[in-house]
Amino acid sequence: MDAGYLILALMVVGVWGLIRKRNLIKKVIALSIINSAIVMLFLHGGSFSGQNAPILLGGTTDIVDPVPQALMLTAIVVGICLTALALVLVYQMYQRYHTLDITKIEARIEQDHE
Repeated sequence: MDAGYLILALMVVGVWGLIRKRNLIKKVIALSIINSAIVMLFLHGGSFSGQNAPILLGGTTDIVDPVPQALMLTAIVVGICLTALALVLVYQMYQRYHTLDITKIEARIEQDHE
């Protein structure tokens, strides 16, 4: 099976989890899955530019572009930091509202503003 289809399936799973799940922890996990799918998509696309590793020894030609790999390494670090921040915010919401269900939290917020 083509890797592009697998990456697309992973993206669909992440979007489905983001839309359909009401638990905030599951939504954060879905965002992490989407981030992973995007990283894999960029790395897969960057692999088409050459055949050899970007180690320039004498006579090495047809190398893979290292820029997408470097950018995705940065995206992985940023994604981990955002996941950690999101989990801290979810924890704070749990301490305040005593639930992780987004619909119950929205109802309590509306009650607080009335």
